[in-house]
Amino acid sequence: MTDGQTKPEQEDPAEEMKPDTEAEPARKAHLFEAGDLVTLRSDSTARLPVLEVVLGGAEVRYRVFQDGVKATFYESQLQSLDEGGSEADRVTTEELHAHMTALQLLSPSTANLFSLRSGRVNFVPYQYRPVLKLIRSDRPRLLIADEVGVGKTIEAGLIIKELRARMDISSILVVCPKALVAERKWQTEMKRFDENFSPLDGPLLRHCLHETDLEGEWPEQYEKAILPFSLFDSDLIFGPAGKKSRKDKGLLSLDPAPAFDLVIVDEAHHIRNSDTFLHQGVRYFCDNARAVILMTATPVQLGSDDLFTLLNVLRPDLVIDDTSFEQMAAPNRFINESIRLCREKGDGWQDSAIEQLEAAARTDWGSLFLSEMPSFQAAFDQLQEAELGDADRVALTGQLEELYTFSSVINRTRRRDIGEFTTRKPVTLTVEFTEDQRALHDGLLSVIARILARCHGQQNVKFMMTTIRRQAASCLYGLAPFLSDMLDRKLDQLELIETTDRDDEMDMSFLDGIKAEIEELIRMARNLDPEDRKIEAFIKTLKEKSALVNNKALVFSTFRHTLSYLARHTEAAGLRFGVIHGDIHDEERASLRKRFSLPKDDPDAIDILLSSEVGCEGLDFQFCDYLVNYDLPWNPMRVEQRIGRIDRYGQESETISIVNLVTPGTVDADIYQRCLMRIGVFEHAVGGSEEILGEITQEIHDIAENFVLSEEERAARLQQLSDNGIRKIREEQELESKEAELFGLNVPSQSWQDEIEAAESSWLSPSAIQRCVATYLAARLGESSEYIQGDKPLKNLRLSQTARNALLEDFRTLKRSVDPVSRHWEKWLKGGAPNLPVTFDQKTASDDPTVPRQRLWHRFGVVI
Repeated sequence: MTDGQTKPEQEDPAEEMKPDTEAEPARKAHLFEAGDLVTLRSDSTARLPVLEVVLGGAEVRYRVFQDGVKATFYESQLQSLDEGGSEADRVTTEELHAHMTALQLLSPSTANLFSLRSGRVNFVPYQYRPVLKLIRSDRPRLLIADEVGVGKTIEAGLIIKELRARMDISSILVVCPKALVAERKWQTEMKRFDENFSPLDGPLLRHCLHETDLEGEWPEQYEKAILPFSLFDSDLIFGPAGKKSRKDKGLLSLDPAPAFDLVIVDEAHHIRNSDTFLHQGVRYFCDNARAVILMTATPVQLGSDDLFTLLNVLRPDLVIDDTSFEQMAAPNRFINESIRLCREKGDGWQDSAIEQLEAAARTDWGSLFLSEMPSFQAAFDQLQEAELGDADRVALTGQLEELYTFSSVINRTRRRDIGEFTTRKPVTLTVEFTEDQRALHDGLLSVIARILARCHGQQNVKFMMTTIRRQAASCLYGLAPFLSDMLDRKLDQLELIETTDRDDEMDMSFLDGIKAEIEELIRMARNLDPEDRKIEAFIKTLKEKSALVNNKALVFSTFRHTLSYLARHTEAAGLRFGVIHGDIHDEERASLRKRFSLPKDDPDAIDILLSSEVGCEGLDFQFCDYLVNYDLPWNPMRVEQRIGRIDRYGQESETISIVNLVTPGTVDADIYQRCLMRIGVFEHAVGGSEEILGEITQEIHDIAENFVLSEEERAARLQQLSDNGIRKIREEQELESKEAELFGLNVPSQSWQDEIEAAESSWLSPSAIQRCVATYLAARLGESSEYIQGDKPLKNLRLSQTARNALLEDFRTLKRSVDPVSRHWEKWLKGGAPNLPVTFDQKTASDDPTVPRQRLWHRFGVVI
């Protein structure tokens, strides 16, 4: 029997033996008689003579002669020759398959992904998790809170491709830090998805607002725009004051408001302060957008207030106010405890986990929504099973994580979910103070103690004294200029952000009352002996690195005055370097980033980049495998973000070195040895333990900023912190490691990999898209030749002038698009060249960005 042919009903020997009289009572009308010629509904080419009509049963059957033997079919399987239709009505298998692909393209579902293997990027399955979550949510709004180095910009590109395939989106606004505009990061990354974005400066932004006011919509020329945070000021939000105000309206005054199809906010933690112009402006754009993506890699910094602010911008319909947020968050601590019990697998863990889920269900949100979810009931029922094997328990852990009440609006991909990118190799350089340096350091602590005693522990004073002490631990030779700038009120807000974990305004009025003490500290610092063992060790390690083939070194310091000191000595050593921090101009920052990426033998290259945290925010340095921490933040996640600049997807080396310079006898040394090293942040990513790390960071600050404690008491408290909080992290890491060893994968990874595989449809594969396009071309132009030529991924589309003119007619019936692929296609159709290299393959498109790639949503492929 041929493929696709319906299987006949098997002959029943008992049926053959029944007398005809038994069938008489059930006799009823039937379509065919013995001697008729029929065909199969599944194969109209078959010609079958009817031998016998078998009455009785639920449906009439017929014995026919097929392929030299008798076969039996139900009446519904047969049709008359007339019903089979003419040859003109029939379609080939190729045409049917092409039609199925076209139907899939024209009728999207949440079961399949259209962006799979799209863009000129390598196929990395975990980067499709946000896409899946977005299309399955009730509104296209998502907070992507992936850990540093995972590839959030690529995930945003895939979301754009998916939304383009599903809905008519043309206007996209990206709001991001000024540094990412200067570095052209978004422009460059989006070109990999064949998207062209225009960065907006002040005059261009004012032009767009003016055009929107006059025409009622954002100008089409800048419908895909990148807007830096730095432009969000009073003039943008409310309009310029004075005479200009009559002509130029502010953002909030525009009617109608600028309505973008998609708004993307990168480094979204910068909008967590609702009192800023940035927050007001971003909220306004988001309120009027069809889809919104917020992106941040710093969730540990997001306390409940900050998380509420972000989710309230993202989904004000869901997270309405503080009360609704607290109600939604209430079940999460019980869910988290059930996950911990599931991982630990202690005595009676199933009963205890059930109790936690019951407690979650008793909360207001739990009783109204959580307990009604099928996934909640499924997890609850599974916990009640008599015995759960390890495989089921591990799978259950992932199911419980999906019960978090904010899971539908937050995507969190952690490094532990996808494995390590590289091997981290930490090196500690311990450098003792000289006697002169030790005297200055100890004298500094005495003066700070007197200042705090006089000011009775005021919070701002305490904060600044801690900052002064950290500057001294970083670099005593940066202390005098730091104190001078502080006294002269020259420390701007951005510089304070770089040195702390806070971004609120600082009241510096207290300095007037302690001016004499600060001036005393400045005199002490300026008389310091120039011998510096720490800078000598620093220059030595840089020279050793400069002798290697990959001689690039990324150096971090929290303090700008330390960076200036390092720059002087690096220059004196004859090394090629650059310095970036928050106030470096865009053009210079972009130039330094480019020069840092140049090969060693290029005369314009720099080999060392001295940077603050803010200076490197959002920038990627996969080509560098050597990081130096001249000083260290007290926040483990800030350390992780530093390392994440080089330890990220795409790192070219298998091993990266992390060199930490530490001076014994400082509070920073205590924190480094007793906390940061024991956490393991220098050996592997620790971002999976955000909640614990947030508590540890707060306790580190509480201990370090307690100036009443003696050195011994402080050490004891830090040790106690290590023995408690850090033990929890170690236990969590060990549990996950055991599960990974047991199954060869990490806990959540299998579930989302299965999801992504399930979302892949054979009707949307590269070969199916090619078949769809080829069928359209054959139907539109005739089948006299093969238009798509070649058996390799890179193919040749060959069309005559007449054929191109016909396709141009079809193209002009579609809505006009300014995207690069559409413009390239139109230009070729209008031109005189008969050949066009094309590919349907992601890897080929990634390897050669000049080759047009026919995408799922390329409309000429769905005209069937």
